[in-house]
Amino acid sequence: MNEMMESIKTYFKGVKAEWGRISWPERRQIIAETVSVIVIVFFFTVAIYCIDLLFKGLLSLIK
Repeated sequence: MNEMMESIKTYFKGVKAEWGRISWPERRQIIAETVSVIVIVFFFTVAIYCIDLLFKGLLSLIK
């Protein structure tokens, strides 16, 4: 049991050491990337919706 507690302590010491080495992106970069993701998701959503309408129209011609 004591060995397990020491392993857990060692693990969290390692986590704390690595946490200090993280290079966090700047706020401007985060905002720009977030906006890019939102625009891309919106574009693909509209594209899939249009393709869905196209297939729906084509299938209605078959029936």
